[in-house]
Amino acid sequence: MEIRRELRIFGVMEKIVILDGYVANSGDLSWKALENLGEVTVYDRTAPGEVVERANDATAIYTNKVVITDEIMEALPALKFIGVLATGYNNVDIEASHRRGIAVCNVPAYSTDSVAQLVFAHLLHIINTIGDYAESVNKGEWSGNKDFSYRLTPFNELAGMTIGIIGMGNIGRRVAAIAQAFGMKVITNSKRELPEGVERVSLDKLFSQSDVISLNSALTPATKGIVNREAIAKMKPSAILINTSRGPLVDEEALAEALREERIAAAGIDVLCEEPPRHGSPLIGCPRCYVTPHIAWQSTQARKRLIDISIENLKSSIGNNPQNLV
Repeated sequence: MEIRRELRIFGVMEKIVILDGYVANSGDLSWKALENLGEVTVYDRTAPGEVVERANDATAIYTNKVVITDEIMEALPALKFIGVLATGYNNVDIEASHRRGIAVCNVPAYSTDSVAQLVFAHLLHIINTIGDYAESVNKGEWSGNKDFSYRLTPFNELAGMTIGIIGMGNIGRRVAAIAQAFGMKVITNSKRELPEGVERVSLDKLFSQSDVISLNSALTPATKGIVNREAIAKMKPSAILINTSRGPLVDEEALAEALREERIAAAGIDVLCEEPPRHGSPLIGCPRCYVTPHIAWQSTQARKRLIDISIENLKSSIGNNPQNLV
């Protein structure tokens, strides 16, 4: 059932402020379509203490990671719209926005293909040890080899392996489809209706039976720390963990310990508990752990969809018919 709320009414010419636009658009894409809706000011980054000053008199603001609290909303009486340049919106006080009649709109399902692609980029990099072979060739080891081909380490085909997917939303389903195209068996603990060929198992069986585990779940109290010492103890010594979802799904200390002790084979990690990891992370520099800086969503196509949908969110809100309202 659609829930209607009393939202603040927009005027003729809006003042629009993008608080932290750099990561989504460092200059290779355009905010021009937004200029048709009002006067636009774009900041690359905004510190917490700068939000009220920069958004003063703004009717619409956009945030990626900048936290918007009830106190900030109170200090911005003209504010009618908060556009979240992401799917997750835990950086906005949603209860306060509802109470104040401020529309908050996010951007769901814009990066499905991009994130699923990075799952397999990490997996294939680990399975085929591409980096090791490229380094070997660059060192001249192929040029001076007696044979036309050589192995540094044995590697296996994905076909016939079992991948366990935790989180069977849009991204999890796309990961499942790609895995099936590789000839992998797909299992999940999800309670949702499953795609054809995907088998439902208990979480314990998922950890114990999977050759590869892909984390594609939202961060909730139930999923926080789902990959902990107990879970890792159930995993195969040959298992590979891929996390392109949220850092706190994983107990980083427990995973680092398991990798150092060779109790699991490897991990491909795109998200950490602290981002950026200003205080370090036990996973950075850990053997057989390959960390990328939260890039899964960052394809050019995904970022363009993010911007296009976020602009449509404001346009629909000005028209008193908001979309992607949270």
